[in-house]
Amino acid sequence: MRQDARENRQRILAAADHVFGTHGEAGSTEDVARLAGVGIATVFRHFPTKESLIEAALVRHFTDLHDQTQAAITAPDPTAALHTLIRRMIERGASKLTLASMLSRDAPPAVVTASGQVKAAVDTALRRAQATGSVRPDVGVEELYLLIRGLAQTTAAAPVPAAVLERAVDVILTGFATDSRPATGKTVDSSPTTEAGGARNPAPPDRPAARPRPV
Repeated sequence: MRQDARENRQRILAAADHVFGTHGEAGSTEDVARLAGVGIATVFRHFPTKESLIEAALVRHFTDLHDQTQAAITAPDPTAALHTLIRRMIERGASKLTLASMLSRDAPPAVVTASGQVKAAVDTALRRAQATGSVRPDVGVEELYLLIRGLAQTTAAAPVPAAVLERAVDVILTGFATDSRPATGKTVDSSPTTEAGGARNPAPPDRPAARPRPV
């Protein structure tokens, strides 16, 4: 691929991330072409369908996030790097969820693979911060993702003032600090249990399989 073609492709993907991530179904490929500064024919030359463009934008999202996570893993201050990473994931989470909701079918393998690589890297970044003693050892990547996804879903549903979102992020980060651990020191079991706290409830045999989705 020629240099100018590569540059066009990257501009198109960045524009698609913004247009579809911000406006969802209301966005159009014409809007993407206009923002990227290319003709609509150029968009379809790189991405024959709107679906393929959205898929590529999602892969780009996770690739960028993976690069940021790798930087957090090698940062000299693992705790500060983890905090920065969490903020970034929450800021970009709403756009990711909106893009994913536009897929007309299960998330394609490339998206599932890319999102899985990010999650594994986030787990490594979390463990490095925990090794310093500044982050609670009973917090796992599943709890972290649950909190990030919750805030992302909220901001995707309706605009949230920046100051409110910042305070919500601060609450999460404060809760992760070692001095916020419960006095009992009990670890958190995120597995489903019965209401009485007994054995885990097995999934009903007739429950339909969950659709693959990016995390």
